[in-house]
Amino acid sequence: MKTTNNWLLAAVLITMICASCSHIPKGAKPVSGFQPDRYLGKWHEIARFDYVFERNLNNVTATYSYNQNGTIKVLNSGYNYKKEAWKSATGKAKFRNDRSTGALKVSFFGPFYAAYNVIVIDQDYQYALVAGKNLKYLWILSRTPAIPAGIKQQYLEKAAAIGYDTKGLIWVDHNK
Repeated sequence: MKTTNNWLLAAVLITMICASCSHIPKGAKPVSGFQPDRYLGKWHEIARFDYVFERNLNNVTATYSYNQNGTIKVLNSGYNYKKEAWKSATGKAKFRNDRSTGALKVSFFGPFYAAYNVIVIDQDYQYALVAGKNLKYLWILSRTPAIPAGIKQQYLEKAAAIGYDTKGLIWVDHNK
């Protein structure tokens, strides 16, 4: 009986761990035909949900380049308007599967990775909609500090169809 209980406990724990390891919200799908070389370079954060690592930041950018080992270097920076100081963090990204799918994992803290899913990107790689692991993480990115109204509307509609509450997005100022 004790062995059966241990197996049952192990099965429940594995199920709970796997359920919490979801890499993308239900209804979202990373883009296929993703071209990492075209994604490299500087992106301006147009909108995001509030979370601790970007709290009080505006003028936020993310710059992607290759590390020597083939992973992607991620340099995030932004201006903390309350502390009146620039803040930056360097991390790395790896593809979860093949490089032609926009499903990556990003780490800024050692062995801990977060989901990074490019779910929409235009054909010229100028605008991107990026989902995290759940409906608490979403970013609209642009190569420039502004985004055309039509693209903005398209991305908001896509996010809402997945289940995101887009009214909660923070629209990032780019004034520095």
